[in-house]
Parts: sequence; C-alpha cells; structure tokens
Amino acid sequence: MPDPEPAKSPPPGVPKRKPVPIPTSTPAIPPTPPQSQSSPTKLPAWSQFSRRKRIIILSAVIGVVLLALIIGLSVGLTRHSKQNLPLPTNHGGPYTGDLTYYDPGLGSCGISSSSSDLVCAVSHVLFDAASTGSNPNANPLCGLMLRVKKGDSSVDVRVVDRCPGCKVKDLDVSPTVFKKLADMDLGRVSIQWAWLQDSPVGV
Repeated sequence: MPDPEPAKSPPPGVPKRKPVPIPTSTPAIPPTPPQSQSSPTKLPAWSQFSRRKRIIILSAVIGVVLLALIIGLSVGLTRHSKQNLPLPTNHGGPYTGDLTYYDPGLGSCGISSSSSDLVCAVSHVLFDAASTGSNPNANPLCGLMLRVKKGDSSVDVRVVDRCPGCKVKDLDVSPTVFKKLADMDLGRVSIQWAWLQDSPVGV
C-alpha cells in the first residue's frame, strides 16, 4: 500500500490562511422593545369642573329634559284632541250644508282672527237677517257658538264673520277647523251643524 502524499506547503511568500471558526449556536436576537399602549382618555371628574361649568351643564340637561316633555305632551294632546260630540237640538238645528275654509283676518264682527283660531263665517243671508242696525260689529250673531260635525268628528266654533258666497246653511271656517273635520285637499265637504246658544234667526 503506497504511503500518503505529504501535505503540500504553500509556495514561498504566500501567507497562510487562518481557519474560519464555525458558529456552534444561533446568534441571539435582541428583544423588541415593547410598544407603548396609549391609555384610554378618561373624562374629567365632576369635581374638577368649576362651579360655573357645573351650572351650565345642569342647565343644558334640564333644558333638554323639559323640551322632551313639552314635545311629548304636545304629541299626546294632538292625538287626543279629536272631539266627537252630538249636535244639540234645543237652540236651532241641526242643519246640513257645505263647509269651506278661508284665511281669517279682521271679520265683519270687528274681531281679528288667525288661521289657527276655531272660528267661522256664517252665510250672508243669516248674518243680514239678524242685523239690527248699520254697524255689522253689533250683529247679534257675532260671538255666538255653534258645533260643526262630520262623521265621528266635531268642532265647536265661534261666529266672527259674514260669508258673502255661502248659501244659507253653509259655513266658511278657518283652516284649522276644516283640517279637524276633513282633508284640506277636498276644499268643500258636506257637514251638519247646530247652534250651541239661542240664535236670533232661524234657517
């Protein structure tokens, strides 16, 4: 068996290489610094508010509560404001006629009314028949109450004006009255009505 060849020496003038050490373990990875977590914003305690701010906050809360109560009360009254009363027969009536509406103002009775008032104008035939002089403000029908009924709804209204375009048994009422009895888009509907007080004239 031949002898192994001796290791060759590097040529003269060539430096020897140093052996590269082989790592025996994985280098340690530096730990990641923990991320700072923002704490939730805390509301300031009630005691930290000044006396003036407390009063302002309390006033605002009370105002909101009162507003909610007022709105709720208004809705409740609106829902229960429907009236359905029978027509009396001891003061004149009931009569059947047409119901229309107009925008009230200063009427023939000298009374100023608005569209939200429960008022009406009677036929010029009735108004003139009850007249006792040249002053329409002194007409005995002015201020008298009557009840208008349609279906299961009724409204009590006050006479404040004279309707020149109405037939003898017709009534011209404020928009609010008409809306309580019928759809505004109809414009003219058939109704029944009767006096709630003694009338100086009959129909």
